[in-house]
Order: sequence, then C-alpha cells, then structure tokens
Amino acid sequence: MPTPPSSPHAPVTLSIVSHGQLALVLPLLEQLDRHSRGSIAKVVLTLNIPEADLLAGRPWGFPIERIENAAPLGFGANHNQAFARCDTPWFLVLNPDIRFDADVLAPMLVQAAPDAGLMTPRILESGRPEPEPHRALLTPFEILGRKKPGYQPPAVPAWIPGLFMLFRSEAYRRIGGFDERFFMYGEDFDICARTRLAGWKLQVTEDLRARHDAQRASHRSKKYLYWHVTSLLKVWLSGAFWRYWRLQRAAA
Repeated sequence: MPTPPSSPHAPVTLSIVSHGQLALVLPLLEQLDRHSRGSIAKVVLTLNIPEADLLAGRPWGFPIERIENAAPLGFGANHNQAFARCDTPWFLVLNPDIRFDADVLAPMLVQAAPDAGLMTPRILESGRPEPEPHRALLTPFEILGRKKPGYQPPAVPAWIPGLFMLFRSEAYRRIGGFDERFFMYGEDFDICARTRLAGWKLQVTEDLRARHDAQRASHRSKKYLYWHVTSLLKVWLSGAFWRYWRLQRAAA
C-alpha cells in the first residue's frame, strides 16, 4: 500500500527515536493511528542504530519519514534533525514507550493557550493509579527531597520530562531546539528553562492522560547512570539554569 500523503490541515509533526526499540514503537503507532490520525501530518521515525524492520508492509493513516543514522546521536540531536523536516505549527517529541487509550492530541490543541510554548498531558506510570507529580526546579535538594515522606510537589511544574513534549514550532525554532551538548539526560529540563526564559509558558492539560510503559535503563546500567549524573552536572553549571533559578525565585 502506498504511503498516504501528508494532510495539509493536520497540525502536528511527530518525532520518535528508536534505539533498537521498534517492538515498542509498533504499538505506539497503532494507538496513534487509531485515536489521533487526524491531528498528525507525519511521523519522523529515527533509527538511531540498525535494527530489523518490524513495520514493513503495515498501512498507516499518516506518512512515516525515516532517518537512519550512520552513527548514534543523542536525544537532542536526533529530535533537532527531525525538526528540520517539520513544517507544521506543532512538533511532538514522544518516547517509544508512551501509550494511549484515547485521543490526546486533538483536545490538547483545543486547550492550548496563546502563549503556551510547550505542552504535555498528565503522565501515568505503569501500575500507578495517580499521575506523576509536577516537577519542581531541578536541584540536588529537590532530587533528594522528592523521595522523603511529606514532600509536596509544586502546583505548577517548573519543567516537563522528555517523555511527551508538544512544542509550538515557533517556540522550538526561536530557542534553537535542544542543546546537543547533553546526551540522553538533562535536555528536557534545559529546554523547558530556555522556553520559559524566552517568554513562553509550560502548559499541562490536567484532564488528559497518557501512559508510560517505563524502560528505566539508568537503574540497570552503569553507563546510563554515568550519562545521567554527568548531564545533571552540566545542567547545574549552565547559565540557563541559574537564570531560570532567578526567574523562579522572583515568581515565588
């Protein structure tokens, strides 16, 4: 079956990166096709490493453009190269292990505030009945404190994890996308901070849900844990972090 043409009216270009994860991407695409095809102009699927094609011969209600990297790239670099193929008002960065039980995209776009540069629904982790709490400013004290009894998460998030990030393309373009000096971790906080510093808002659609079928490599691999820790250090040494810290203090 030929690939369907991109709809001129669909507002979202979607970026998914597979690190040998097409078995996770397949059910995600099936759910997007079932629930949200009318909002998706195209999916840019990046194969960060070579893998068997589990999607061959399957028809979808939206075109899929593939990028096959000659060498693996980091989280930000992969999504930045996907954004170069985006000509829609919205650009969605989506993890392969996000799952949907209903349409989330169309209602999110209806609820989008004019100054919303970055949006997300509430995220449900596997096996948990309540969505993940909002994130406070990323500091060493906050990381340690969020595990303690009596921790009170903020009513409004200071940043949005990179599982599901729906960017207004104008905002993404204006701030230059992800900072590619990060590798796998830290990019999400950094881009949220720079989005806010550029005058855009982070908007959470509180009545909408997406599920995260968590694949937590940092708990299993010393390599991933190393990347995680070094990325946190890069965050705390960055100018964007301290400018955002001052902005948050002024708003408190």
